[in-house]
Amino acid sequence: MILRARQFHFTFPRPALVMGIVNVTPDSFSDGGRFLDPSAAVTHALHLVQQGAELIDIGGESTHPGAAPVSEADELARVMPVIEQLAGQLRVPISIDTIKPAVARQALAAGASLVNDVAANREDPALWEIVAEASAGYVCAHMQGTPLTMQVKPVYGDIVREVREFFSDRLRRLKGCGVGAEQIILDPGIGFGKTVEHNLQLLGALREFTGLGRPVLLGVSRKSFIGKLLGVELAARLPAGLACACLAVSAGVEIVRAHDVAETVQAIRMTEAILAKR
Repeated sequence: MILRARQFHFTFPRPALVMGIVNVTPDSFSDGGRFLDPSAAVTHALHLVQQGAELIDIGGESTHPGAAPVSEADELARVMPVIEQLAGQLRVPISIDTIKPAVARQALAAGASLVNDVAANREDPALWEIVAEASAGYVCAHMQGTPLTMQVKPVYGDIVREVREFFSDRLRRLKGCGVGAEQIILDPGIGFGKTVEHNLQLLGALREFTGLGRPVLLGVSRKSFIGKLLGVELAARLPAGLACACLAVSAGVEIVRAHDVAETVQAIRMTEAILAKR
């Protein structure tokens, strides 16, 4: 299985990739405001790569539950200086975490290679057409509703079946827009329009998605369902996140999105070493 994101190619099976998170926002649930200054964000991204991140995901609009949207101009002002500086320094793909076509277009023009789209549930094909034109990688994430509404009583009949059907539908629609299968990563969207029980069901059924023939990305780092389930505050959620990451890798997940890159890389590599002896 091959993943193509512009000039970057990854061939699987291979050691799982860790995607390091750089939030250029004042209100992200985990580290809002810490990297709002472009120089701080650039320094942090370079540090994450040193720790083992093989992709860097840059976002300028918070997507935590209840987050209000920001304007296109504000999002561009946050992310573009960071991408422009990193594009000439990094030898790993830069991902733009956005739902806005104009932001995706400018980020790709500045050197990003991948679009991380939590709003892949949209009907408008404009962003998909931009991805196709740029031959960029594309993270197709499942979400019920929008960040503002997604945690208002999310309901599913059979969440695993519905997410799998969503992926099948989006693979078809993306192909119709010119996005090749080799450009696509699937993300079940842990925490995006799901209750704690929904998240646990998805985590327990990851093989249902790793069998679809595309790399699967899992993002659980510091998320609120961990706190709700275990009664732990934000700063104490790393062990549970690592447990999820190791479980994911054992189920065939190829990419793990994380804030704590060094710890995640170490946990994943140990898991892979054990699995190799089976």
